[in-house]
Amino acid sequence: MDVGIVSYGAYVPRFRITPTEIGRVWGQDGKAMGKGLFINGKSVPSPDEDVITIATSAARSMLKRVDVDPADIGALYVGSESHPYAVKPTGTVVAEAIEASPELCVADLEFACKAGTAGIQMVMGMVGSGMIRYGVAIGADTSQGAPGDALEYSASAGGAAFMIGREDIIARFNGTLSFTTDTPDFWRREGQPYPSHGGRFTGEPAYFKHVGEAARRMMDRMGTSPGDYNHIVLHQPNGKFPQRMASMLGFSNEQVSRGLLTPMIGNTYSGAVPLGLAAVLDVATPGERILVVAYGSGAGSDAFDITVTDAIKEFNRAAAPTIDGLMENTCELDYATYAKYRGKILMKG
Repeated sequence: MDVGIVSYGAYVPRFRITPTEIGRVWGQDGKAMGKGLFINGKSVPSPDEDVITIATSAARSMLKRVDVDPADIGALYVGSESHPYAVKPTGTVVAEAIEASPELCVADLEFACKAGTAGIQMVMGMVGSGMIRYGVAIGADTSQGAPGDALEYSASAGGAAFMIGREDIIARFNGTLSFTTDTPDFWRREGQPYPSHGGRFTGEPAYFKHVGEAARRMMDRMGTSPGDYNHIVLHQPNGKFPQRMASMLGFSNEQVSRGLLTPMIGNTYSGAVPLGLAAVLDVATPGERILVVAYGSGAGSDAFDITVTDAIKEFNRAAAPTIDGLMENTCELDYATYAKYRGKILMKG
């Protein structure tokens, strides 16, 4: 498959809140909760940030790194479970903001936390068939967690954008597959502000089954084993699940560490795996191989086998903020400010 990543960009809000601060307000042991989830802090969007602004920032960073005319982009998909509008696309605003041609396919996608990788698969097919020259897939979220719920300790914000094409690719897709079942571990009905979840049910029959099956089937299809990969990027609803899953598959902590961002920024939902892959590409060298497995509640996993090409040596990573750069100059919030920013409390007038 001569289709791959031409460029990428990422964005994470600068504001943070710690589990200790969240627990302080609700009379919970936030420090223990953070330790249990392996989360030291999570990103928080400012009042003027949403999925549209996050996706646009990531897409603009993506374009800064390559000499590609936005008019050559033939498709743009934004995957999220927190689109600002119930009826009105996120993608149209992003496409116009990056000055893409009106002659392109645009759609908003939703499949819990794997909507962004579903977009990558769609663009891969369109590019591979020759329908378009370049396509863009974005995974971004400003995820929700009810006050005092376990999700509040992890639900965060961020996203990443990927340009897919056949020319000057910095990372080649060797293959992709999905594993999907009707497993209702996490849901939010229309009009409800916060999601519900099945507690421990979200782990064993949901996350571990789907991620494990997709990863094993991907390696079986490619004829590979854990030792053939330099990195593995797994969906990371917390810091513990991906490390446990990687160990169950036979991968080492060293193979997981670069793409594991949740301990620093929380669970960015549709942005989690795209951001993890961006972090790996920030440091990747030619010939390195990456196994990527996303997960979305409801439930399904998308797996990708990727090889970094020689073109990465000439790729202008410095033209836009890296993941490490986005982790600098952060600002820690108290719970009252966080609650105001997230609309948990409203001002009169």
